[in-house]
Parts: sequence; C-alpha cells; structure tokens
Amino acid sequence: MALKVAVLGSGSGTNFESIAEYFSQEDKKNIAEIVCVISDIPNAYIIERARKRNIPAVLIPCTAYKTKLDSEAEIKYVDYLKDYDTELVVLAGFMRIVKDDLLLAFPGRVINIHPALLPSFRGLKSWQQAYDYGVKVTGCTVHIVDSGIDTGPIIAQRVVEILSDDTNKTIHENIQVEEHDVYPKVIEAIALGRVTLEKRRVILKGGNI
Repeated sequence: MALKVAVLGSGSGTNFESIAEYFSQEDKKNIAEIVCVISDIPNAYIIERARKRNIPAVLIPCTAYKTKLDSEAEIKYVDYLKDYDTELVVLAGFMRIVKDDLLLAFPGRVINIHPALLPSFRGLKSWQQAYDYGVKVTGCTVHIVDSGIDTGPIIAQRVVEILSDDTNKTIHENIQVEEHDVYPKVIEAIALGRVTLEKRRVILKGGNI
C-alpha cells in the first residue's frame, strides 16, 4: 500500500509539484501518494497546485506568531493530518517552525528540505548567506525535523557549485533543480523502508540517494 504523504507549504509549491509529478508515474503510484496539502498563507499557490491535481488542500492560518506555529494552530494541523491517516509529513517551503504537538504526533516522520549543505547556513535565505560568505559550493539537504532549527538528522544532500558569474538568483535556481530531483527520491526511499535512524545518524540501505 502506498505511503500516505502530507505536504505543508507556504509558497508557490514547486517542490510539491515535483513530488506530485514523480509519484504520478505509473511505476511510482503504488509507492507513495500525497493525501493532503496544508498552507499557512492565504492565496499560496501551493493550494491551487494541489486542487488542480484533485488533492485536498486547506488553509490553516497562524496569526499569533510570524515564524512558528502556535499551539492552537498546531493542534488543528495534527487533527487535519490524522483525518487523512498521514504517515509522513513533508515540509516543502513551509516557513514556520513546527513544535512538539506535531513532532510527537509523527515521531521521526516529519522531513524538511533546506537550501544549503547543513550544518552550514541554517535559517532563512541560505543561498544569500552562501553567496555573501563567498563559498564555492552549496547545495540542499533533506533532514528529519527535530525541535531545533535545521538541526535534525541528515538523510540526503546534493551539491551545487557556485561559479564566478553566479548571482543570488541563479544560485537559488540551481539549488531548486537539485531539490526537485532529490526530495521525491528521499520520500521513495522512506516508503520502501530504506531509511532507518540510529541515535542521530541516518542509515540508508542500498547506498546514498
């Protein structure tokens, strides 16, 4: 039976789109399916993308804080996710910190993709941080979410070279290309039981993703 995946996003939903497209392939349909989408932002295009694919999508706003879910909102998120028997929660451009209610409801089953090679350049606009710092490589990281900010166990990383003529915009675009490729493959690996966690180290059966 396909792994039931929920996607949380705050923006345009390009990572959602790449995941949905990947698992719409005939040989992938029985591996994972997106059962619902939640956004915290009114008119976020991720909601429109989901509805175009006939995937249930809902706005659950959070007005108490700008950068994290308050307890009342988080409980609503958990209830909605459970209504769809969610097995894996995927953060895809979700711009709020999730806390204990959601993490305890889905222990070790909340993942995020960050546009940098963690543990470097945590937090917002990490491609800008990489550009300003002058590093020659950056990339993206898929990790299990814990109670910190971009501190959870790392599942997979992809490297992006920064060239002399790159700008903030091109760096971000190049990172997104890698995000759209690796994120669905990580979900597939989880669905197939290839990902296990030993203390804080992720073990991948069959080699790296």
